Amino acid sequence: MEYIILIVVLAVLIVGIGGTMLLRPGRGRLGRGRGGGDVGQGTGTGTIERGTTTDGGTQAGGSASGATTTTVPPPAPPASPAPSAPSAPPKPVIEKPPPSAGRMVRLRARLARSQSGFGSALLNLLSRDRLDDDTWDEIEEVLITADVGVTPARQIVEDLKTRVKVEGTQTPDEVREMLRTELLAQVDTGASRALRTQRHEGRPAVILVVGVNGTGKTTTCGKLARSLIGDGDSVLLGAADTFRAAAADQLQTWGERVGAEVVRSDTEGADPASVAFEAVSKGIEAEVDVVLIDTAGRLHTKTGLMDELGKVKRVVEKRTAVDEVLLVLDATTGQNGLRQARVFAEVVDVSGIVLTKLDGTAKGGIVIAVQRELGVPVKLVGLGEGPDDLAPFEPATFVDAILGD
Repeated sequence: MEYIILIVVLAVLIVGIGGTMLLRPGRGRLGRGRGGGDVGQGTGTGTIERGTTTDGGTQAGGSASGATTTTVPPPAPPASPAPSAPSAPPKPVIEKPPPSAGRMVRLRARLARSQSGFGSALLNLLSRDRLDDDTWDEIEEVLITADVGVTPARQIVEDLKTRVKVEGTQTPDEVREMLRTELLAQVDTGASRALRTQRHEGRPAVILVVGVNGTGKTTTCGKLARSLIGDGDSVLLGAADTFRAAAADQLQTWGERVGAEVVRSDTEGADPASVAFEAVSKGIEAEVDVVLIDTAGRLHTKTGLMDELGKVKRVVEKRTAVDEVLLVLDATTGQNGLRQARVFAEVVDVSGIVLTKLDGTAKGGIVIAVQRELGVPVKLVGLGEGPDDLAPFEPATFVDAILGD
């Protein structure tokens, strides 16, 4: 009996000791937390365990043995760059053009290079020992081929014949002076070549620039604006050439260079008369000295376009008088330019001629021909492609350049 009791006690002890061992943390299957992560052995110091991420970015540790938790802050978003202020477009540099006085003298070398052949041919013929009929015919031919025109050429020859008969055979210097006097008499008609640019009756002077396509009309407007500003006048530009897309932009560029305001239409093909009227009205309001209006180039054979040009002038005159109508002619077109000039003069009463490209292949006789044909003086000449190569026409300088003096 005693043995039985002893066996039962030992069995109870064994079972009790075994159960205790199974219940110790870190030793059995209960050592896993709810998050499914392995838990370190229970040594009295908790371990940090990465668990599931909670709202707000907290990492929670799940340990049955008093494990601690820590908060990991989310990474800061990259700072967005501060918006930069839009950069203002650079202001155009306003140029100070030189005055127009003396320009033709400064540009005389260019004129001489292109016209000296005409003068030297005449001098060689007139310097012959014997001036017979054949020689005089050659002189007349030289004049005609230089675009002087048939009638003026014959008159020059007759005048030269008379002087030679009266004064007799002369030295080369005397022949040169005789030819200079005759050419100057044909070029200098006595008409005023000054541009009417003075304010009057509290209003600005108005200059209308007309011509056919390709003569350099818009460029002439820009150069003339520079010249007037160089002489101390304030200028407003009217871009009434609304048919050529680049015309208003081109005029705008010229105006920005010298600080001249430009009145233009944003609508291609707008009524040019309305643009011209607005420009004049703005010029009166701003009290400028000169309003310079660029018109669309047009063929002299297009009746409708020529009538429209007349309308531009009439509309402007409802606001103020038109002081100058400048006809721009390409000097290289010769006698064809005369036909253009006749039609324009009938429509808008031309008051002055601007001859462009006179430094190129043009023949100087066109100056004599156009003045004689229209009874209108050449007031300005273009002697190059530079911005300041538009010069007031000076007859004496022109003739001297022809003769190579």
